[in-house]
Amino acid sequence: MTKVQFIKTGGGEELAVLPKSEYERLVAQATDEDVGTGRLVRKARAAVEAGREVLLPKVVVDRLAAGDNPIRVLREWRGMTQAELAIAIGITQGYLSDVESGKRKGTIELHQKFAGTFGLPIDLLLPIAVSREEANPAKFARDRKYVHDMKKRRGFK
Repeated sequence: MTKVQFIKTGGGEELAVLPKSEYERLVAQATDEDVGTGRLVRKARAAVEAGREVLLPKVVVDRLAAGDNPIRVLREWRGMTQAELAIAIGITQGYLSDVESGKRKGTIELHQKFAGTFGLPIDLLLPIAVSREEANPAKFARDRKYVHDMKKRRGFK
């Protein structure tokens, strides 16, 4: 256990007095932490420069953290209209509007197109992506029925 003394100056300031060995240990620890932090910063900067990581403005991060729709937030950050984004990824503006408002969900494949258009990793959008069945259950059911009927006509069980 370290013997630390606390003293109060004439001006009322409290000071901690500790053995020199403890002071040197704390300085070394702080230096090690600074070296480790520097290493992490260099690694992050290299990843950004290489295009493996993206820096988002604080206002974008704040909106995402507040639960705003990521597609809308990222589209607006990139300065795109709904029409421009819809054309860029090959969907209708109405479908994009439904995705942004939460009325419809997009498939993983659609979110990959969004990510590519925004120049961002898919990781940001995966939490809101769904399977094809979840994105359009009626179409999935029709497709499944079509396959079932086709198998039946061809004698498959």
